[in-house]
Amino acid sequence: MDIVLIIVGLALVLAGANYLTEGAAAVAEKFHVSEFVIGLTIVAVGTSMPEFVVSSSAAIRGSSDMAIGNVVGSNIFNVFLILGLCAVISPLPLTKNNVRFDIPLTFLASFILFAFTSDTLLGTGDVDRIGRIEGAIMFLCYIALMIYTIRTSKQDNPAGNVEPRMNMWKASIAIIGGLAALVVGSRLFVDGASEFARRMGISEAMIAITLVAGGTSLPELASSVVSIIKGQKGMALGNVLGSNIFNILFILGSCSVIRPLTLGDIDIVDILMVLLSAILPFIFAFTFRGRAINRIEGVAFLAIYAGYMWWLISKQ
Repeated sequence: MDIVLIIVGLALVLAGANYLTEGAAAVAEKFHVSEFVIGLTIVAVGTSMPEFVVSSSAAIRGSSDMAIGNVVGSNIFNVFLILGLCAVISPLPLTKNNVRFDIPLTFLASFILFAFTSDTLLGTGDVDRIGRIEGAIMFLCYIALMIYTIRTSKQDNPAGNVEPRMNMWKASIAIIGGLAALVVGSRLFVDGASEFARRMGISEAMIAITLVAGGTSLPELASSVVSIIKGQKGMALGNVLGSNIFNILFILGSCSVIRPLTLGDIDIVDILMVLLSAILPFIFAFTFRGRAINRIEGVAFLAIYAGYMWWLISKQ
């Protein structure tokens, strides 16, 4: 039964990603908003709904390991595996706005996570946790960021390379239907994979960082790869960066307001990996190969992710 859930979940995720990408591209064209901004907002928030559902449910149940581990694992997965794979398929060009604003904001969100979860390391507490006040700060930071992004979304060449594809009614149906398929499909996948892992005696923190995080990030993976194949590179990059910011500031912020979250079995190395995932894109943006994440750097991302997975498995 677990295998059936995994297969059905994957099928729904792939179908949902295709419809979501098509609908979002149509919206970008209609309202003269860049693909990147659509990816940063509509697509990123939509594809992060599985993370939100899983982490908020875990927070309500008092399972901090699952709530934090899901976000930590998803952010690591998003950058090192998804961006790495996308860059291998086709190099991802970075705009001035990406370098000056979007990537630094991703780093800022990751640094906030590090600061708020390193109480014992920084000497601010005896237990590593995200309290309600810290959660409220993170949540308000996300709201302010979205307001700023929407207000500054007009660009000199807005989505001019997107050909007409559907009217707004069809685009709305495609987005809503695509998101529904992504959320349901990823949930089926997570349920199947998690149950299989528990039968194998794997810890909850390990399940959260690997299987659950990977499962809830399937929408980002599918929609980003589909975007790359269709030539909508800005949407793929915006999806990953937007999802990571949403995961940290909105999901962990709102979850810790519901109930303070302690790290439990989540290691400081895991938090540092999230920080590294935000630093490397910024460094790669200034390499001699130009402002892009190229195929060599994409391979480096994939190698880092493989090494991290090996480390997680070896410490069990």
